[in-house]
Amino acid sequence: MTTHSDPDGSSGSEFVVVANRLPLDRVIDDKGNTSWRRSPGGLVTALEPFMREHNGAWIGWSGAEDDVPEPFENDGMLLYPVALSGTDITNYYEGFSNATLWPVYHDSVVPAEYHRGWWNTYYEVNQRFAEAAAKQAAKGAFVWVNDYQLQLVPAMLRQLRPDVKIGFFLHIPFPPRELFAQIPWRKEILRGLLGADLIGFQLPGGAANFIRLCRELLGFKPQGNSVTIGERTVHASAFPISIDTATFSALADKSSVRARAEKIRADLGRPNKILLGVDRLDYTKGIANRLEAFEELLEAGQLKVPDVVMVQVATPSRERVEQYRVLREDIERRVGRINGSYANVGVPAVHYIHRSVDREELSALYLAADVMVVTPLRDGMNLVAKEYVASRNHNHGALVLSEFAGAARELRQAYLVNPYDVEGMKQKFMTALTMSATENQRRMAAMRRQVQRNDVGKWAGSFLAAMGIKSDGSRS
Repeated sequence: MTTHSDPDGSSGSEFVVVANRLPLDRVIDDKGNTSWRRSPGGLVTALEPFMREHNGAWIGWSGAEDDVPEPFENDGMLLYPVALSGTDITNYYEGFSNATLWPVYHDSVVPAEYHRGWWNTYYEVNQRFAEAAAKQAAKGAFVWVNDYQLQLVPAMLRQLRPDVKIGFFLHIPFPPRELFAQIPWRKEILRGLLGADLIGFQLPGGAANFIRLCRELLGFKPQGNSVTIGERTVHASAFPISIDTATFSALADKSSVRARAEKIRADLGRPNKILLGVDRLDYTKGIANRLEAFEELLEAGQLKVPDVVMVQVATPSRERVEQYRVLREDIERRVGRINGSYANVGVPAVHYIHRSVDREELSALYLAADVMVVTPLRDGMNLVAKEYVASRNHNHGALVLSEFAGAARELRQAYLVNPYDVEGMKQKFMTALTMSATENQRRMAAMRRQVQRNDVGKWAGSFLAAMGIKSDGSRS
């Protein structure tokens, strides 16, 4: 695979990733100097070696309003920023992507909002991304479009550049007809996705939902998981995403991380058991239900502080959106009530962290925790569950996992729970906390084998192979 340095629609990069965000965050120091730091995320972790080897290009938003740096190279990757204005951020990102699509795709946990102005901006921004990809892609290139913010890009790009191969991967769940059909622009979204040659979903159910919608809303006659459009066939299939397992395992063995884990336990009063939740602050993550279950166990005397404490990391998310502000206030009220009733002097019942933590601190938290609690109401995969498992090098610890996380399909030895059933969640908490070390080790060992065999590299490789691209970048 070769790359040309002058993108003009016929030359350019032969491997192009299109995502809402660039894989780097802009950092400005005290002196006003600008640098770029790689942002965490499974996609960049999986694709970075491949892109560096083949000088691949990544198209995305820089993360700042009206911020359009010139295209630049970073560690072997070509970065092409796309501009988003304040209106774009409000309508395309906070509006249609996260107040219309996000709730519909997550079982309508909160009601979706439908505004024509949001849709119009979503369409315009998707066109902008498609034009950027068309400009950068070499003749016959492979373009990999990612996630729900850019579902119109495949069809737009195909119209601009019918010569390129297009893959699309949806990182969140894809809903059934009963939910998707509520969207006024449902047909436009389906047609947008059908511009791809391969559409990837986290689970087989997502692919099946998509195929059914193509039949019922667009009148196609799919064969299995394929839809034929003229002379072109579009395939829909499941590619469960994973993590960089080796990195998390290696972090957990670092002496500094192990020392930090010991310090965390000491700072928490050396409890017998620590429960840990790590989530983006989002209403789909089931944080309130989890806290309710913990509070009722304390109230019933089944758990006591300081013998058992909970640590909840809630990374800030979409704080300009009203629903997220309300959620934050509710979570903080619940934490305050629990601590007011059950904390001891110097030992809170719930240690609440509302900020981002770096990867080493996260690894130390994983090591310190006896029970990882991952209880989303709906989640495409949930990589936190896999990160915790990858970090338990000695097979200690237990995972309580929602049935409605995609990871539950793979981590079957977790203590699976219905997060809407608070009574059932309480029972699973107690089971995980009181189960014998031998049984927990057996379960953890099986889950570790799963994440080691199916890491993020294998995920990316399987998608590329389905597109006819070998690991060395050549076409099969």
